[in-house]
Amino acid sequence: MSPAESDTQRMADDKQARIEAVRAQLRQRWLSKPRDPGSRGSGPPNRHGLPKLPPGQHVTDRWPVLDPGRQPRVSLADFRLTVDGAVEEPVTLGWSDLLALPQVERAGDFHCVTSWSKMDLRFKGVQLATLLSLARPLPQATHVMTHADDGYTTNLPLREALEDDVLLAHTVDGAPLPVEHGGPVRIVTPQLYAWKGAKWIRRIEVLTQDRPGFWEERGYSNTAQPWRDDRYS
Repeated sequence: MSPAESDTQRMADDKQARIEAVRAQLRQRWLSKPRDPGSRGSGPPNRHGLPKLPPGQHVTDRWPVLDPGRQPRVSLADFRLTVDGAVEEPVTLGWSDLLALPQVERAGDFHCVTSWSKMDLRFKGVQLATLLSLARPLPQATHVMTHADDGYTTNLPLREALEDDVLLAHTVDGAPLPVEHGGPVRIVTPQLYAWKGAKWIRRIEVLTQDRPGFWEERGYSNTAQPWRDDRYS
C-alpha cells in the first residue's frame, strides 16, 4: 500500500471510529429504554421478540404499491441526501458517498396499515443510525422528520430510528429497489407500519421536538406500532 493509500485508509478508519462512538452514545441514551408493553399478535416470535404477525394483518405474497399519487424518478447521478436540523455537522451525500458507508443486509417484514404484511424481505443498505451518527445529533434532539422527493414526510422518534434494522435500503432480495417501492433509496421500518418509512428519501431532518408528517396530520397514529394495532389517532 502506498503512503497516499495508507493516509486515505487511516482517515476512513478514523471517520468510522467517530461514527461508532456517536452511535454508541445514541444507543445508550435511547435504546436502553424498554419497548412499550402490551403487544399482541399471532405466530412464533419475530426478530424483535414479538409475535410474527401483528393483530389485524394477513400475509400476502405480493408487494402492493401504495403512494400519495406521484412516483419521482431520481437518477443516481442526481441523487442527493441531506442530514440536517439539530445536528453538529450537517452532511449531504451523493450516491457514491452513500455506498462508501458501511453496508448491512437485514431480513425484515413489511406491515402496511391497510392490513397486509409481506414477510422476510431481505433489504440491503445503510443503517439510519449510521447516517445520524455521521451528522452527530445535538443532545436535545428527540425525533427525525424524513422528507421524500415527492413532498411526503413522516416522523420518527429517535428510539425507533436507531433500531438496527431501520435502513436506508437500496436493494431488496438481491435486486435494486424498484422505483415504485421508493428506489433508488427508501427508509424501511420493520418494527412500525410501513408508512413510517419514506420512499425516494432526500432529507433527514433532526428535530428537538416532535412534529407530525403527511399521514399523521391526516389522522394516522403518531406512533404506528403494529403489535398494538396502533393505526389511527
